[in-house]
Amino acid sequence: METLTIVLAGAFGLLFGSFANVVIHRIPDGHSIVKPPSACPTCGHRIAARDNVPVLSWVLLRGRCRHCAEPISARYPLVELAMGVVFAVVAWRIGPDPALPAFLLFAWLLVVVAVIDARTQRIPNRLTYTLTPALVVLLVAAALLSGDPVVALRVLLGGLAAFAAMLALALIAPRGMGMGDVKLSAFIGAGLGYLGWGHVLLGMMAAYLLGGLTAIALIVLGIRGRKEKMPFGPYLAVGALVSLLVGTELVQAYLRSSGLA
Repeated sequence: METLTIVLAGAFGLLFGSFANVVIHRIPDGHSIVKPPSACPTCGHRIAARDNVPVLSWVLLRGRCRHCAEPISARYPLVELAMGVVFAVVAWRIGPDPALPAFLLFAWLLVVVAVIDARTQRIPNRLTYTLTPALVVLLVAAALLSGDPVVALRVLLGGLAAFAAMLALALIAPRGMGMGDVKLSAFIGAGLGYLGWGHVLLGMMAAYLLGGLTAIALIVLGIRGRKEKMPFGPYLAVGALVSLLVGTELVQAYLRSSGLA
């Protein structure tokens, strides 16, 4: 049953990775994700179903449009492949649990936001305003189905706590992050809150650690200036995924080493 869950999740990840590419391409520009149908950005030809199979179509077409032979960005198959792998790993971690759909949504948005913020240095409100309430509803329902109302409450409090903490930091150091990061933190706090307060704290700390180390490395290498703004969304996404996937082990290791467990 667990193996089947992982395989199915990976397959769904590939499909939702294809949809993620549509979202990544259209949402930042304020376009509809429903219409018009996907088309080659160069020649405008509508992409046929046979050319829209995740990863495989890009490989068979050698990364080029069937009609005009112009290159198609490798970002498309990479996003699809990444989403398939992430979905499979999340399914392995969570298992056939009522909370699995919620955590697949959690992982999907994190990947999407990481790519969008890296490209545009902003996180669209259309995503966080829509999917944060959806995540909360799914996780609260999963907690109640499991007979644990305390976890349901922690989902709500985790989202509020992460939002408040990030908002305070944004007000203190407004150049360090944008309000998109603050809104995303509510989504992350709710998701990690289902797992425990240690996961919420770890996710936030991992984001700051990864972001800080990367910024220092880029400055030392001369790739970016000290005052140059760097998107923080990708680090929030990676920190949250780290906490989701290995947070339990990291939190327990810390508690043992500090003598608290």
